[in-house]
Amino acid sequence: MKKATFYHAGCPVCMDAEKMVLGYLDNSKVDLEIVHFEENASRISEAENLGVKSVPALVIDNQVYHINHGASMEEIKSG
Repeated sequence: MKKATFYHAGCPVCMDAEKMVLGYLDNSKVDLEIVHFEENASRISEAENLGVKSVPALVIDNQVYHINHGASMEEIKSG
């Protein structure tokens, strides 16, 4: 089973992308974790280390897929 992490900040673009991701990924093939930075700011550095430059972003097997553009990681860190 592949591991996937969806990082987002709760903005409207991120929430729309979350619905899309949840609708398209097959839970029997992908172990999906959703990380909302407003609820779990301690995971910001983890996302940056993986190569996430903006959110929403989906990371599958350490490959980053940026979806649309809600906020840059700099915007996320500045609050």
